[in-house]
Amino acid sequence: MAKKSLERILIIQTAFLGDVILATGLVEKIYQHYPEVEIDFLVRKGYESLFDSHPKIRRVIIFDKTRHKSMNLPRVIRKIRSLKYDMVINVQRFISTGLITVLSGATISVGFDKNPLSLLFSKRIKHRFDGEHETGRNHKLVGWFTDDEPGRPALYPQHRHLENITAYRQGNYICLAPASIWFTKQFPVEKWLEIIGLAPNQMIVYLVGGSGDRSLGEEIRARAGSGKVINLCGELGFLDTAALMRGASMNFVNDSAPMHMASAMNAPVCAIYCSTLPSFGFGPLSDRSFILEIRDNLYCRPCGIHGRKKCPEGHFRCACDIGVDQMAEVMGKLE
Repeated sequence: MAKKSLERILIIQTAFLGDVILATGLVEKIYQHYPEVEIDFLVRKGYESLFDSHPKIRRVIIFDKTRHKSMNLPRVIRKIRSLKYDMVINVQRFISTGLITVLSGATISVGFDKNPLSLLFSKRIKHRFDGEHETGRNHKLVGWFTDDEPGRPALYPQHRHLENITAYRQGNYICLAPASIWFTKQFPVEKWLEIIGLAPNQMIVYLVGGSGDRSLGEEIRARAGSGKVINLCGELGFLDTAALMRGASMNFVNDSAPMHMASAMNAPVCAIYCSTLPSFGFGPLSDRSFILEIRDNLYCRPCGIHGRKKCPEGHFRCACDIGVDQMAEVMGKLE
């Protein structure tokens, strides 16, 4: 594709936080090949601060999907049409973003064939779950006009975000992100306490997450009974947390958004898989990555591609049977 034909590109990803972070790999790849192109990003309301002062994104467009979605959708479409994009890249497979793509007025519209409106896109990309990482699946949306190598997700904390965490970066520390939207993706409290108990005595333990995770963090802090455990859930913004994770000796996370945040910062990470599998394509990408999962081939695992609100079998062995010795092995590799 001739570079002169591209001046403005919009990337659409209005799913959950981890999905948005992984989609930043597309920004990196497009910028690598077309640094003069203006790249905009459409996200759901609440995630826009991920892109504060982002050096490669010109504009963030917000789609409020939680309140008055049916009224906000036409507003978003009108906004996008007014910006006259040369290309719209839709990472999602749902009808609302398909409608945005089709009505965007863009010269080129690209999306996955599983989107209900994909027949109306300029270019349809086959989507399949075949063990490839999500960044590789996403890359097919741009690989046809860039190259064959997927872009690595990246976030860009600024100086002010580093200042916000200065007080917490005194000495060595690890971060624990204990929460997940899905019960069967979330390591039980007792297991987080085992990890804390294995941490070296001089190591500070920060619990990180959103405001909705505050009570879980407080339960873990109280039950740990140690002054070295500090509950920061709800205290930090996305980029503050990303900067804190980058400086950690290790980040222990569920198969959830904080894992992808660690990947975007190339921070050391230990990803804990309960009911899901790394082979679904959402594994850690950091240079120093470790995975904890049950050793046995449990008959009921996985119980689905996504997490569940409760264990269908009632025993939750996929989480509870992960051994302390496995955790200790990772803890012994702290730098």
